[in-house]
Order: sequence, then C-alpha cells, then structure tokens
Amino acid sequence: MNPTNAVLESRVSELEGGVAALAVSAGSAAVNYAILAIAEQGNNIVSTPQIYGGTFTLFNHMFARLGIEARFAEDESPASLEALIDDKTSAVFCESIANPVGAFMDIQAIADMAHSHGVPLIVDNTVATPMLIRPFEFGADIVVHSLTKYMGGHGNSLGGIVVDSGKFPWAKNAKRFPMLNQPEPSYHNMIYTEAMGELAYIARVRTVPLRNTGSALSPFNAFLILQGIETLALRMERHCENAQVVAEYLENHPMVTWVKYAGLPSSPSYLLAQKYSGGQASGLMAFGIKGGMEAGEKFYDALKIFKRLVNIGDAKSLAAHPASTTHRQLAGAELEASGVTPDMIRLCVGIEHIDDILEDLEQALSAAQ
Repeated sequence: MNPTNAVLESRVSELEGGVAALAVSAGSAAVNYAILAIAEQGNNIVSTPQIYGGTFTLFNHMFARLGIEARFAEDESPASLEALIDDKTSAVFCESIANPVGAFMDIQAIADMAHSHGVPLIVDNTVATPMLIRPFEFGADIVVHSLTKYMGGHGNSLGGIVVDSGKFPWAKNAKRFPMLNQPEPSYHNMIYTEAMGELAYIARVRTVPLRNTGSALSPFNAFLILQGIETLALRMERHCENAQVVAEYLENHPMVTWVKYAGLPSSPSYLLAQKYSGGQASGLMAFGIKGGMEAGEKFYDALKIFKRLVNIGDAKSLAAHPASTTHRQLAGAELEASGVTPDMIRLCVGIEHIDDILEDLEQALSAAQ
C-alpha cells in the first residue's frame, strides 16, 4: 500500500462516513471493481436508467461478456427496480445525482427496498460529493467516486475510489455472496467475513480485483487529488450558488425550451433535492435550445469562458453535447432512457464570477439565433 494513496483513502472514507476505502486509477475502475468484487458469471445487477454513458456501456456490454447481466429499470422508482431483483441479483446501482440530467435519486427508499431482498445498494456519489450528500446516512452500503471530477476539482488527474460503509450483513446473505463467505482460492483461501469482519467487502476489492487486474492509482495523482479535496467545501458552495443563478437565467430565456436542474421548483427532483442536500443541486445541469441540433452547435461553438469538454467538476465552467460525446455509443432507445436528447446541452457551472458566466451564455445564445 502506497502511503500517499493510503492518506487519500482515509480522508475520503472519513468524508463519506465509511470504514475504509480503496483508491484506483479512474472512476470507471471504481465502478468496475465495486461490482466484480461481489458478482460473477450467472449473476445480475439492477440499475436505474439515468446513469453516466460510460457506466451504461460497462454494464450493458462489457459485463455481458463476463456473464453478468445488467438490468435497467423503466424509471428510478424503487418499485421499478424491485421488479427486476431475483435470487441472482448482486447489487442495486444508482447515482446520487444522475449525469447528465441532474436528477436526484431517492436513496433511502431504494436502499430500504434493496435490503428487504438481502441486496446491497451501490451509489455513485461523484456529482454530489460528500459535501452535499452522504449516501451512507440514507442506507447505501457502498459508495464510488470518479475523483477526477469534483473531488480533485481541477481536471489535472484521473482517479477513482470505492468506499465501504461496513454495514451490509454479508455473512447473513452467504448464499447470495459465496465469494465473501467461502475460501478465496486466489488469496490464501481467506474467508473474508470471518477474517475481516466489517472490512470483508473492501478487503476483497483490494485483494482480488485490484491485486489481479492492477488498476492502481498513481501516488502523484493521489497527491494532486488530496490538494483538491482541501478546497472541496468552498468550491461546492460556489458551484451550487452559481449554478442556481444560471438555471434561473436559462429558465426565463426565450431561446431555451427546457431546463433540468433540481434546484428549480419546476424540477421533478426539487423535493428530493430539499430532502437529501438542503436544496443544493451541485453544478451540473442540462437544457434544450430552440432550433435543436443546429442551434445547439452554433451555441456550443460560440462559447468562450465555458470550455467545450466532456469532463465535469472542474473549477472552470464546462459544456458538452452529450448525444455526440459522453452518450454517443448509446442507441436511440438507450439515449431516450438515459434522458439524453439531440438538443441537450450539458453545463457544469464553475466557480468564476457569475457576471462573466452569464455574459458568456448570453452572447452564445444570441449567436445561436
């Protein structure tokens, strides 16, 4: 274990209220390992439909080749997720705030439902960060992050992390999780629930997926991410403050047909945002522009302060066209299920002065007419 990585793992675990964590090379590696530690050929995972495009591809295509089925619910409701659970389900997965549409998930209700079937809930908390939402406090069992995004905050380093709450009763669900309750042949025949107790899950993530496939985090990246975390609380305050003003501006702009941001009373996620984060909805939002794809391209090309990048969570403001970038690998029905439309522009509002942000949006919208 590298000492710099160990400090990062300890700090993120403390921020989330977990018992331990494992830092890895990217957010995608964190999601991958979080599942592979408890799922094998013949198992399935159940997911909400509105998730990051890369995660959808991992679930729907890569896992399928490993014999792990991904089942996507019709919507985000616990009932829709529950309908897909059976005795081979290894996990329920959701994002606390979905990328790119910014929808909030009802973590507590989903966790209660999953636990009634003896299944853990994995929450990707990348967009919210523990500054806005701590999923363990609402019943989640495992949290993952792309540290590349808000946690690092400056777009200078890739990283991911898996955090274990230490609360899921793996031993009581031994039939569903034999890999934690029977001797592990690849690691000294250890029985994780007996040898590691509440650390059983995170110990297996470290000693089986990481040890054998090697998505280790560079210690220098860990150092850079640690520097970013020092300003996380302040940055998230400014991200949320600026994003709220931008969302209200866009909602009242004649060139904008719709806005998706949970901080707006018109949002279907407004009440969930009040419950889980006190109304703070992070810096991520999406909107549709009059004129569809053609107007969207003009708007996108006219941006100056907003950088045209598919990353999120930078201190600087970013913009993307999901249908042609982050979600371009999805087919028509898959795009629709994920909430992505051809006219959608995703904004990740940064911490620049709000007057400069609004001025850039105004001139770009004018150029799109």
